[in-house]
Amino acid sequence: MTSEQINHPPVLAEVTDAFYRYETALVTNDVEVLDELFWHDARTVRLGAGENLYGIDEIRAFRAARPPQGLDRQLRNTVITTFGHDFAVCSTEFTREGVDKIGRQQQTWVRMPAGWRIVAAQVSLMS
Repeated sequence: MTSEQINHPPVLAEVTDAFYRYETALVTNDVEVLDELFWHDARTVRLGAGENLYGIDEIRAFRAARPPQGLDRQLRNTVITTFGHDFAVCSTEFTREGVDKIGRQQQTWVRMPAGWRIVAAQVSLMS
């Protein structure tokens, strides 16, 4: 892979838009958009601070049961890197008001026929 294929400006702009669309949906609890942005497949994985979800059905059930309060957060140290035209990794830290722990989030995005989709995500909390 050449350096021109890493963070190619049009591809980086697309993934950045998808990432922030996901972030807006997350803090507003827009479950429809969150569902849209995950790959609809049994091989999709979301590992969280208190849950391990394998497949889109488990991810959907988690989102449907999650309380809609307390989701607002502030991002920091966000890094979005694209590789070629079809693969990207998004990493960020986040904080929530009144919570001492810093969260980390990493997502693997792949361009699908329907657009950019998360195929794997991990969320963790640091002390």
